[in-house]
Order: sequence, then structure tokens, then C-alpha cells
Amino acid sequence: MTKSDSSTARFRASVVGGTGYGGAELIRLLLDHPSVALTRVSSIDHVGEPLEAVHLNLHDTGLVFEEIPLAETARDCDVVFLGLPHKVSCTLAPEMEGLAAKVVDLSGDFRLKDKDVYEKYYGQVHPYPEQLDGRWVFGLPELYREQISQANRVASPGCFATTIMLALLPLAKAGLLSGPVQTVAATGSSGSGAYAKPGTHHPVRANNLKIYKPLNHQHRPEIEQILNEAIALGGHDTQFALYFVPVSAPLPRGILANNFVRIPASVDESQIAEIYHDYYKDSPLIRTLGSKRQAEVVAIKGSMWVDVSWTVSNVDGDERQLLVSTALDNLVKGGAGQALQSANLMLGLPEGEGIDAPALWP
Repeated sequence: MTKSDSSTARFRASVVGGTGYGGAELIRLLLDHPSVALTRVSSIDHVGEPLEAVHLNLHDTGLVFEEIPLAETARDCDVVFLGLPHKVSCTLAPEMEGLAAKVVDLSGDFRLKDKDVYEKYYGQVHPYPEQLDGRWVFGLPELYREQISQANRVASPGCFATTIMLALLPLAKAGLLSGPVQTVAATGSSGSGAYAKPGTHHPVRANNLKIYKPLNHQHRPEIEQILNEAIALGGHDTQFALYFVPVSAPLPRGILANNFVRIPASVDESQIAEIYHDYYKDSPLIRTLGSKRQAEVVAIKGSMWVDVSWTVSNVDGDERQLLVSTALDNLVKGGAGQALQSANLMLGLPEGEGIDAPALWP
């Protein structure tokens, strides 16, 4: 894959932190974007090396990793993507104040509104808590499409958070999301980053399944925050809480989330189908499968597609059990692709431009 043509592109983009898996996906998508040219990639690793020396799927990009300040990375650019780890993006807040470019951050540093919740789940005091006062728009287009299109700063959601929120948003709007919801979600190893750790080392992970951070994952508070906002936007006064168990799965990419929701006995499968089809009728990257086919990772790998399936139980007392399953690629819709989807909206482009290629098969 070669460098995108800046002479014909309408907009210019740069990436800060381009050596990780999230950065790799941003680079891959931007190099093939018809309207946005990738002009610069900064990093503290592999400085001076061509991009293709690190990301072996690329070829002759004409770009190298540069160790340069944020202002220089953003020079003459319309949008800057921060592909940095949690607790690093927030340290750049003062430098962002003077940028003319729009910014999309892929870390968790600007998603939450409560500094105390940030401290609890990320293990440090937020160095610039005033940044959590609403100046960053939460980058979930399926809920905040209009706000994102007007934004200068977008905090892109986490991969688990995206998977679970997209399963439950239609229920929030319909007033069917209340009380605790139980979710078990399995994720691929790329979500743990490009550098091996004892828990993600391939010989251990390849033949294993295990839970981690049960009931305490850092994506839990952003899911609760956003879904409670969605409930309020729908005109309802119920309160949502999540009990979430993440599972480390032996695959490189993908997330499959299974969400268990109790619904009134009066709500049947045809009504659930109507709720989901209506909510996602203007979201072409979301595929509502219903009960005809279950969501699975192999069908969305490498793409922006999100598959949503559901099963409704028989009546149990005055309730039914609803299972909603969602599958997405954690590096694309759960990461870089969603960030680019938000950037498209911010730049006035069709939201699916440059990111609507089919999934890999098999």
C-alpha cells in the first residue's frame, strides 16, 4: 500500500503514535482514503524508519516515523489522530489548545465526565480535569452523529464499549433498558497492544480462555455513562447498570459480546426486531441479523461491519429473557475505523467514505 495522493485529496491528516496496532490500522485506512491524505506520522519508537519497516502489510508509503512535537505533527493538517496509550494522551492537553486541526483521540483519557471515576478506573488523577467538562464529544456516531459533525475534539470509544453499547442503544431509546444487564464478551489478543505481556503471550493465549478484570473493566463506566444518557435522550427515567465479564480469547482480532436483558412479557420477538431495524435504518455499517443468523467474528473481521443478533425467550413469569449478541473487529469499528468514521463527519464527508470495504473471508 502506497502513500495516499495529497495532490487530489481535499483534506490532510496526521497520526501521533503510529507504531501500535491502532496506529497501524489508522495508517492502513488513511493511505487508501479518497478524500484524506496521510501526511505525517510521529512516534518515539522506530524514529527515521519507513512505516513499512514496522507495519509489514504496507509498501513504499514514502513516509517515515518522526519524533516531533504535536504542533509540528499537526502542521497544515485538518485532522490529527492520537493513537497513544491511556494516560499519555491527556498529557498533551495544553499543546492541543493551540491547534487549528480537529483532534480524534483513541485513548480513554477524555471519554469520562467524572474525574473521580477516571481516577478509579485508570489509576491516576487526571492531570487536566477541566478537559472533562464537555469540550470533547463522545465519538459514537450511532448516537451522537450530529454532535460529532460539529465537533473539534472527539473522544473515540473503547472497543468493548462500542460492542456493548451498539447492542443496547435501541433498547435504551425504546425504554426497555433498566436495572442491571449482564454481559460476557470475548476479545482477540490485538486489543492488548503490540507488545507481549505475560497474559497475552501467544503460547499461553493460543490454547486458553480466561476472564480478566471481572466486573471492573475500565470500559464499564463509559458504557454506563453513555447508555444512561441515551435513556434520558429517549425521554425515559430508568437507570442502567452493567455487570461485565471480559474474556481473553485465542484469536488475534474481533469481539463477540453477549448481553442478557430482562424485558416485559408483553414484548415479543417481532417488536424487538422492529426496535432494532428502526434504530439502525440510517446506519449502513450496522447489520441487524435478528434470529436468522447469530453474530460471529469471522463475518466482520477486518471491516467496519457490526453484526447484531438477538434471541427472545418464552414468557417467564411477567418477563422474558432477551439475549443480544454483537460482533465487531476491535481494531476497526472498535478502534481506528470508528475514529476515521468520526473524522469523516467532522470534515463534512460521508461517514462511511474510505472505510466501507467488505470483511475478510474466511
